[in-house]
Amino acid sequence: MNGILFRDVRLLDLAAPKGMTSICALRTKNGRIHEIAPTLVPNAGEDVIEGNGNLLMPGLINGHFHSSVTHMKGRLPGLPLEIFMLYECPELEVLRPTPREAYLRTMLGCIEMLKTGTTAVQDDCFFVPEPEPEIIDAVMQAYTDSGIRARVALDQPELSELEKLPYLTEMLPDDQRRQMSLPSRTKSQTLLALYDHLINRWHGTADGRIKAAVSCSAPQRVSPGYFSALDDLSQRHDLPHYAHMLETKLQRVFGEECLNGRSLVQYTKDLGLLSDRMNIIHSIWVDDKDLDLIAASGASIAHNPISNLRLGSGVMPFRAIRDRGIPVCLGVDEAIADDAINMWSVMKTAGMIHNLSGWDYENWPSATEILTAATVGGGHAMREPGLGSMALGAPADLVLLNLKTLPFTPLNNLQRQLVHCELGTSVLAVMVSGRLVVQENRLIHVDEESLVGEARMLFEEKSDAFERADKAVSKLLPHYRRMYHKAATVDVGMERRLEVFTRDKAIL
Repeated sequence: MNGILFRDVRLLDLAAPKGMTSICALRTKNGRIHEIAPTLVPNAGEDVIEGNGNLLMPGLINGHFHSSVTHMKGRLPGLPLEIFMLYECPELEVLRPTPREAYLRTMLGCIEMLKTGTTAVQDDCFFVPEPEPEIIDAVMQAYTDSGIRARVALDQPELSELEKLPYLTEMLPDDQRRQMSLPSRTKSQTLLALYDHLINRWHGTADGRIKAAVSCSAPQRVSPGYFSALDDLSQRHDLPHYAHMLETKLQRVFGEECLNGRSLVQYTKDLGLLSDRMNIIHSIWVDDKDLDLIAASGASIAHNPISNLRLGSGVMPFRAIRDRGIPVCLGVDEAIADDAINMWSVMKTAGMIHNLSGWDYENWPSATEILTAATVGGGHAMREPGLGSMALGAPADLVLLNLKTLPFTPLNNLQRQLVHCELGTSVLAVMVSGRLVVQENRLIHVDEESLVGEARMLFEEKSDAFERADKAVSKLLPHYRRMYHKAATVDVGMERRLEVFTRDKAIL
């Protein structure tokens, strides 16, 4: 692969007094950062990008994402997760996508990420009503064609709905109870065969830019046997293992009611499956014991602050996590729970929401901590050495930012202005694995206008299908609402939400 020379640039350096180096040059070669010096002379035939004194920094890493609902942004109001998921991903035939639909919805996410400087993503991809090889291939082809770096897992539960949630069994009428006691339509052996397809066909393709991961979705959504089989795959191929844990209070209550008082973290540890390969997603309703277990395991935590606000899940205990040295990455989660796929807004939210977690302002997150989570933290979670850094030999996933735009005028503090002022509008160029993918606000290798136009027409035609799906699941809403409110009244020994107080009671 031919190298590219960036001249007259400043490199992001979070340890430097001004957050960046003085003017220098950087050369990429074979997809990696090859050379950094005050000045470099172009090699014969080498492409040169003039930086004009602007900032060259690592690409942002979307540490947690679900591409499956990129086409559904704005569809749902703010709802608690368990009710939200009732409408988001029911196993209904009417929502089965064609391969082209799966390709386009994935590509929409890639376009939005790349144009705003996100160069890598971990896609915990779920499939409605079930995964199929053709749909998996469509998702992977979109990531390949777009030029982004991606890890993709198959987020598919295998247990019945009644086994995943507390209280529902006693609340449902007999006919609904029987229906919801049926296991997922996709059995564990089928899922493992689909993982063989994903790994054998796609893992390590596109010069290593496209790789697999595994996902149990959440420990309470799978059997111990399948959970263990996924961990074995993760170990054999050195793949990240994604697991949603303690995102909501109801999930904490599930441990009290259904796991003999154990949290989902403790349950995973008891199964022997808590490891440094695991990405624990959300980690809001964790206690000190949970955090000690996570720290001892070496697992990473994926923090999704906008999604957590959108769904009213709560505020993650950021300082307690970082004080234990637990690695943190940042994620969008999904377009339907964020309504954008923009890591700059995720950083800004993460940089502010934790200021409400305690009065000691010296414990509030710094801009440097947030930037580290969005870059190096993401690379660590993806198990990609050097990814997210500017070190020699690191993957050349880079973003050139215009420091002469309004977010940086005047330039008072680079780290804080990156976190609090920039929203992706200053991106001049984006490189992934040493290959330019965005220049002048245009994707180089993708016909954005044609794809977006096709997606607009195709998904507008799906509106009737969405409405039919909403109507089909709405009969369950009263029972889910009762379950949610019952869990809300349980004392779990912690609070992760802001409460609005009336004269005589707190409204949850």
